[in-house]
Amino acid sequence: MKPRDEQLLSMILESDEVKMACEASESQEVPTLRTPAQTSELKAQQSERQTQPPQDVPEQRVAHVAENAPAEELLQEELTRERTKFLFFRTLRSTVFSLVVVAAAAVLVAVLVLPILQISGNSMTDTLQDQDIVVALRGSNCETGDVVAFYFNNKILVKRVIARSGQWVNIDNAGNVFVDGVMLDEPYVADRALGDCNIKLPYQVPESRVFVMGDHRSVSIDSRNTTVGCIAEEQIVGKLLFCAWPFERFGAIR
Repeated sequence: MKPRDEQLLSMILESDEVKMACEASESQEVPTLRTPAQTSELKAQQSERQTQPPQDVPEQRVAHVAENAPAEELLQEELTRERTKFLFFRTLRSTVFSLVVVAAAAVLVAVLVLPILQISGNSMTDTLQDQDIVVALRGSNCETGDVVAFYFNNKILVKRVIARSGQWVNIDNAGNVFVDGVMLDEPYVADRALGDCNIKLPYQVPESRVFVMGDHRSVSIDSRNTTVGCIAEEQIVGKLLFCAWPFERFGAIR
């Protein structure tokens, strides 16, 4: 081989080795230099990629919510039942409390203002009958002709006011009643009679006393007899206002 040809062959071989070395160097990863900030940012990105959930998590979450839906409905129904029960008992408690208050108020009114009495006996017929239930207005203020209830020997009696303190009362044998010489007009009396009278007539009513008589004059024991006599104003429970029972007799007492 000629020297010139050997030189060309050597140049060709060298060029092939250089080319292969370049390709090998390109295939290798060349390390790069980064700043500390870049390194931190790269680590943060890698950490974020690692913590990100897989793509199918939303589907799993939807499936989980769908599975829990019946339980949530049952919980809502239970809450509704409990709320309804609470409202019912609260309403019941409020109603019972209101009824107790009304009953207590009625008792106070009945005891302190409007006593309710039941008639026993027939000394006030025909105005009042046995077992009638009447309502009175508490107080000692009364006028001639009023029907009053008063305490007597641990009982409550009902009679009609005939005269007040200082007035003179007289009764004739026919049962006509005179007060200060004037005969009373008594349409409420069905049977006029002198009755069981053992006081001396005419009779003057003592101070702070009231002369009373029953409308059924022939059977009534009242101020005409010293067993009862005139009643003190402090004994008076009150004036009878109306008959409450029986219903057919409901109305004002005159």
